[in-house]
Parts: sequence; C-alpha cells; structure tokens
Amino acid sequence: MKKSVQLPENIEAEVSDGDVKIKGNGNEVKLKLNHPLINIELDDDIINIEPKIENKKTNSISQTFRTKIKNAVTGVTDGFEYRLKVVYKHFPMEVKVNGDRFVVSNFLGEKKDREASILENVSVKVDDENITVSGPDKEKVGQTAANIERNMQAPNTKDRRVFEDGIYIVKKPSVED
Repeated sequence: MKKSVQLPENIEAEVSDGDVKIKGNGNEVKLKLNHPLINIELDDDIINIEPKIENKKTNSISQTFRTKIKNAVTGVTDGFEYRLKVVYKHFPMEVKVNGDRFVVSNFLGEKKDREASILENVSVKVDDENITVSGPDKEKVGQTAANIERNMQAPNTKDRRVFEDGIYIVKKPSVED
C-alpha cells in the first residue's frame, strides 16, 4: 500500500538511493532508509513510499519509513526536546557540558567524573538541576538523553530505595501519527 508524506511550505527534501534529506528553518536531518523491497520517490512536495511487494512485513517497513520522514519534517520545523532532572540526596553533583561530552562530578562521592556523549546537532543546556536536550533529529536527541540517564544511575551494588541519586528523564516529546 502506497504511503505518502506531504511537505509543508519552506521545507525542501532530497531523495537518492534510500538517502533522504529534509531541510528547513536552518536545520537539516539526514535519514538512511534503505530496503530492497521499498521505493522512496519525491514528487514535487510529496514523498511517496511504496513497497514493491504487498505483504505485512513490507507494509510495516513502509509505515516505519513514513513515520521517520514525518519526524524529520517535525524536527526541522519545531525541533524535539527532552527534559531531565538532577536528583541527589547524599552527595551534591556538579553537571556541565564540555564540548561533545556531558560531565558529572561528585556522583555518589566518586572521585572520577562520569561522562556521557552528546551526538552531533544536539544541544544540551544545564540550568541548576534541570537539563534540556534539544535538536532537529528525534533519534539523536532521544539517544543523547538516554546516554545521560543511563550513565548516571547508581551501581547495582547500591540499594535503589536508599540511593536515589541520578539524572532522570522527566519529559519526552509527544507521540503523533
């Protein structure tokens, strides 16, 4: 079943060999959408996704491609934002952004700093105990927020009911279809 995405005004797209570029408002999102049974074509301001063979698997893959393209369009127009919160009871943490690294000092009294990677085209802002991760690419923004949350959890040797220190995701972008 053919699926399509209508591009809004001021949004440009390029499609070539499974690579899709969406540009607009000074942002750009690149997607690699390669599958031998799916054709992606640009027709004026409509991106068409059509499976070569109609079955459940190819229809689900084409729907996934459609959703990724819609997320890219939303990303270049509005962007995506995750909010995280720094929580500590025992040891006050110091958080900062150092280039493409997110650095936490004094996590559970540790002498060594903990770091998480920040992916390209993603900005991280620290405001006291609130952290904002934003950017045009939903997958990269989500992965950066997950990197920060995952690297700042208490080790399994600590009782999670007592040691609640860490950085937690408190707000994600809403899901649309």
